[in-house]
Amino acid sequence: MARTSSIKNLKKARKAKNDEFYTQYGDIQKEIEKYLDYNPDTFRNKVVYCNCDDPFESNFFRYFVLNFNKLGLKQLITTSYKPSPVANTQLQLFGNDKTLPKSKGRPKITANKFIINEVHDIDEDGEFNLKDVSKQLKANKNNEWTPLEGDGDFRSDECISLLKQSDIVVTNPPFSLFREYVKQLFDYNKKFLIIGNINCLTYREIFQKIKENRAWLGNGMGRWISGFIVPESYELYGSEARIDENGNRIVATNNCLWLTNLDHGRRHQPLPLMTMAENLKYSKHKEIKGKKSYDKYDNYKAIEVPFTDAIPSDYKGVMGVPITFLDKYNPDQFEILGNSNVRGEREHLMNNVKSATDCTYINGKAQFARILIKHKKK
Repeated sequence: MARTSSIKNLKKARKAKNDEFYTQYGDIQKEIEKYLDYNPDTFRNKVVYCNCDDPFESNFFRYFVLNFNKLGLKQLITTSYKPSPVANTQLQLFGNDKTLPKSKGRPKITANKFIINEVHDIDEDGEFNLKDVSKQLKANKNNEWTPLEGDGDFRSDECISLLKQSDIVVTNPPFSLFREYVKQLFDYNKKFLIIGNINCLTYREIFQKIKENRAWLGNGMGRWISGFIVPESYELYGSEARIDENGNRIVATNNCLWLTNLDHGRRHQPLPLMTMAENLKYSKHKEIKGKKSYDKYDNYKAIEVPFTDAIPSDYKGVMGVPITFLDKYNPDQFEILGNSNVRGEREHLMNNVKSATDCTYINGKAQFARILIKHKKK
């Protein structure tokens, strides 16, 4: 019940175009470390752009600036979209001094742009931290802190100009503009690591990229992301909503994921599977164990596999699997053929169906949305 309430709140926020959900530092660190485990040079000599992140409040900015040298970054660019309801409450980068550098004809409070070219222990206290970043920015030593000319919209000319200079985009983009945001990344041929709602897997534009192996899931979905920081105006429902030790208001959800085109080791791990006979005899799922065979669809030549771990290793035909299969998808092991819940990917399934989202039927009964796959030939 608690988690369901949080999911409903996120859906309500998306509908209302309230995109003020901020990622926790620990979730960012946990995800990025998986890419570094696979390739320690993933970010080396790269320009990272966080283009939906107010530096005052963004944990993406905090992570990358504090790990600037460790990652071997060439440059870190961070831009924000106008002041937000939680601005200046998280990182307190400049203490009580929140005044932007003076600029002719510009207001003091506006969208921000930080460009970090180097970081070091400026006060020589033996420790590098945000205070050092603050002093470097104030002194304008090889780093830049200025207001943006516009409102910081990622679609604006000045933000697109910065995007063109970047190599990798890492952020939590607006849920309400997710399609448009991802399209821009591909239009400009950028590497990326972003957070999205699980519903994005039903967007034709995004599923097509996954099908073509041009985008894939990160290292986990659902509970892998432990929760988001929300503004004071956001109501906290359920036992999993909380206020952390720093006073941040946190909502948990199991309907979000990381979407990326950066390689990581998990997507190359073969999914361990039993044969069809072994599944029918030993499966832990009552829907499969003890049956004579797997169910077949009425209107499509494929078998129904209701659980990812029940995919038979020796079946050569087409299989319908849950959408959560994508969390375990290995492109060297499987081929994706379609998705019964994606327009343009489901039409060949729609033989006298009553609902466009229920395209697979067994004994006349509509089934859940399924991704259609088959084993790759060895």
